[in-house]
Amino acid sequence: MMSIRFSWLLGIGIVSGFLGWTVNFWAGRNGYPTPSLHLSSLLTVALIIAVTLVFGVRVLRWRNGKRDRELNPILAARTLVLAQATAYAGALSLGWHAGIFVDQLSLLAVRDTLGPAWGTLALMAGGIVMVVVGLVVEGFCRIPPEDEGGAGTPGTSEGEYA
Repeated sequence: MMSIRFSWLLGIGIVSGFLGWTVNFWAGRNGYPTPSLHLSSLLTVALIIAVTLVFGVRVLRWRNGKRDRELNPILAARTLVLAQATAYAGALSLGWHAGIFVDQLSLLAVRDTLGPAWGTLALMAGGIVMVVVGLVVEGFCRIPPEDEGGAGTPGTSEGEYA
C-alpha cells in the first residue's frame, strides 16, 4: 500500500479551498447561509480522531514488541486505510473552511457578529488535527526494515506497513 502523498493533501486542500470560497461567495451574495459545517460536527471529528488513535496505538504497541497476541492483518490494514482517510478528509475540511474564512474576512467590517468566522476557524483547526493524526497513525503502521547484516537492499529503507 502506498503512503500518503503530501502533494495530494495540498492539492485537495487548495481545490476544496477554492470551491469553498466560490460557493460561499455565491451563497452570501444571493442571500443563502454560509455553507459551513455546524460546530457540533467537531464532536464527530473528535470521535474519528479518537478511534483512529485507538486503533493506531494497538498497531504501535504490537510493532514495538507487545506481541502477546497475534496482530490481525486485516485490523492493521484497516487502521492504515482509516489513518489515510482521516488525513485526506482533514485536508478537505481544512481547505473548504479556509476558503470560507477568506471570503468571511471581507465581511468582518460590516458584520456585527464574528460567529461564522470563529466557527470556520474552529473547523479549520479540526481539519489540521485530522491531518496530523492521520499522518502520525500512518507512521504507527509502518514496520521498520529489518537489519540484515548491515546495508539493506536498495529501496527498502522506508519499511513496510503492518
